[in-house]
Amino acid sequence: MTRTLLVAGTASHVGKSTVAAGLCRLFADSYDVAPFKAQNMSNNARAVTATVGPEPYGEVGVSQHVQARAARTPTTTDHNPVLLKPRGDGESQLVVNGRPLANVAAGAYYDDYWEEARAAAVAAHDRLASTADVVVAEGAGSIAEPNLLHRDLANVETARFGDADILLVADIERGGVFAHVVGTLELMPDDLESRVVGVVITKFRGSRDLLDPGIEELEARTGVPVLGVIPYDDPGLPEEDSVGIPDAMTGLETDEPGAGVTVGVVRFSHISSATDVGPLADAPGVSVRYLAPNAPLDCDALVLPGTKNTVDDLRELQAADFGDRLADFEGPVVGICGGYQMLGERLLGADVEGTGETETVDGFGLLPVETTFSPEKRVTQTTVTVEGAGPLAGATGETTGYEIHAGDTRRLGDVPAPLGPDSARVGGVLGTYLHGLFENDAVRQAFLDGVFASAGVERPTDDAEDVNPYDAAARLVGEHVDTRPLEP
Repeated sequence: MTRTLLVAGTASHVGKSTVAAGLCRLFADSYDVAPFKAQNMSNNARAVTATVGPEPYGEVGVSQHVQARAARTPTTTDHNPVLLKPRGDGESQLVVNGRPLANVAAGAYYDDYWEEARAAAVAAHDRLASTADVVVAEGAGSIAEPNLLHRDLANVETARFGDADILLVADIERGGVFAHVVGTLELMPDDLESRVVGVVITKFRGSRDLLDPGIEELEARTGVPVLGVIPYDDPGLPEEDSVGIPDAMTGLETDEPGAGVTVGVVRFSHISSATDVGPLADAPGVSVRYLAPNAPLDCDALVLPGTKNTVDDLRELQAADFGDRLADFEGPVVGICGGYQMLGERLLGADVEGTGETETVDGFGLLPVETTFSPEKRVTQTTVTVEGAGPLAGATGETTGYEIHAGDTRRLGDVPAPLGPDSARVGGVLGTYLHGLFENDAVRQAFLDGVFASAGVERPTDDAEDVNPYDAAARLVGEHVDTRPLEP
């Protein structure tokens, strides 16, 4: 019989995704494992195999893709059947079974789409449970919000329709961890509280014996065992959402000052697929700095990433005179998805908020392309042959990635298309729809070689041993958590 284990939290950003990924990899050594998150809210998504519907691909949140890889199973839309992608102003794009259904405000979602979303989540869970020994389900936020208990799909409903045992994760770095656990257990519905099989405390810095008196008191008070205390560590898994990205004002770095070169990343207000730049930050001698619209371009290369709202973010940049600084920038520039659209001459069919009309918006004009928006959304996995030149000079062979975008971009002249017909390059400026670009070793190495060369800095040798983040998460959990009560 399949066991569903719900990894729930006392709050958001307490380490649920890391614990779930670690458990997926640990269990995958002995069992068939399926990750699951009934409802996710994230603009970091992946194009994966669709389980239902006529389209071959659909979207899921990046954490479920990560957990599927940790579980050594191909990612499908069943792993995250309901995805909400924030658009701003309290509205999100609702994605069900991998395909966009509607743009909804929170009230409209619960009034008009809740039952459909719940049915999709139940069906997806049942399909996973029919073949897996264990379903590792990740909750969302806190499992004990009294105002949400009647419509909490990722936590309460998953525990009930999945007949799940619950592992409660609490973050000690925020302070008050024991109060968080006791308060969460007190506020949970009785039928859910009885399902809690243990507590894991995360992000601990210091000596474990300092916690022992508090743990003993917690266990005596609640009757729930503390199964582990995980030290503060980062296994290198991609961030699920923009909470983990600096809110740049003048530019914040993800690496120590003094790195050999700096790659600037424009911190859009509606940034999406920010995980695209993660592989660059992991390279020796490379610092990734997130730049606000009004920040100086004090970097050696520049990436304009994806955005959930291209036009609004473009206008914000234009209001900050970003285009003037961009025109004077001499290093390599890469625009991905929405960032690519901004680098073009113009964007046609842009929505005029609240009017139902459309207009044409000027881009930055660094690439001779124009983008036409339409209601259709392209979601697919892609393989292209690289024609290495400009920012990718020296790259050869095939490159894989994925596309998730609205809008069709066409070239207005005979310019190189180094990453397939939807791409464009002029000199050191490259535009592409290919997410996951820098996960390809040949492309990443060629790009960084070019950045170091243009900056006149010698690139350091990478002697560090590659660390598999899935194994790192498994070690982190396995060494510090008693997983025996959690196994099927």
